Amino acid sequence: MFRKIAVIEPCSLVPWAEEKLKTLAEKTVFYHDIPKDDAEIMRRIGNADCVLVSYTTRISRSVIEHCPDLKYIGMCCSLYSKESANVDIAAAEERGIVVRGIRDYGDRGVVEYILWQLIGILHGFGQTPRYEIPREITGLKVGIAGLGVSGTMIADALRYMGAEVSYYSRTRKPLQEKKGIACLPLDELLKNSEVVFTCLNKNVILLDSDRFAALGSGKILFNTSIGPSAEPEALKAWLENPKNLYCCDTRAAIGFDADRTAGNILCMNVSAGRTAQAFELLSRKVLDNLEEFI
Repeated sequence: MFRKIAVIEPCSLVPWAEEKLKTLAEKTVFYHDIPKDDAEIMRRIGNADCVLVSYTTRISRSVIEHCPDLKYIGMCCSLYSKESANVDIAAAEERGIVVRGIRDYGDRGVVEYILWQLIGILHGFGQTPRYEIPREITGLKVGIAGLGVSGTMIADALRYMGAEVSYYSRTRKPLQEKKGIACLPLDELLKNSEVVFTCLNKNVILLDSDRFAALGSGKILFNTSIGPSAEPEALKAWLENPKNLYCCDTRAAIGFDADRTAGNILCMNVSAGRTAQAFELLSRKVLDNLEEFI
């Protein structure tokens, strides 16, 4: 059991999970807004030996060094790598502080967004028709860059609908290839696909001007990553062609300040993965991490 758990910002925990937290520590403190700076973060942590944080606040080296009682930092958000984390994991490890994050809790909502947005584009539902005659997903040439959990789910959904799917990844995916998903070099995938999805870890920039040259004109590009997957200036140049279309759920995935509803950018600025089911799964995974540590 912890001496004190400090939930220093809104962490999307469902009510039963917040009640469960109270049984894991002698004292549990919740804060319901985002701390404005390191000084406020340190004040909220105080003498807590456990802190929970979401993706909106960074736990820096300075914070870690000024909170000597900390033993555990729980990230109520995705942890893909030390480099992309909003916690200075290296600083924590130097002091023997355990950092645990979660993954794969909002992917179903992302897949639903993809299907909704793509079908709307192909049929012209609720927007200016892109094609003279509406199209189906059947026969659509789709390329997926990054075949992790979400990329695989998108591939499976689109294959079910009849798309011809290929992928690019740093590592081969034999199980997916057995399903008929072809592995292609990146430039070949970009050239051959009508619709491309980047499903990458946070802070991974894959597309530069050369990659956009390979992608070419008349294409649809979806970014399902938390942040941008393309160099901003290269994406801007590609979007100067009105035949190209860029789609994402949040403004952060664009990578530069742009009108999210004008021209050839379609952005809802709502995270598709933030659903009731996702919050339930997030809560379970956060508590599983805590109980395993205890």
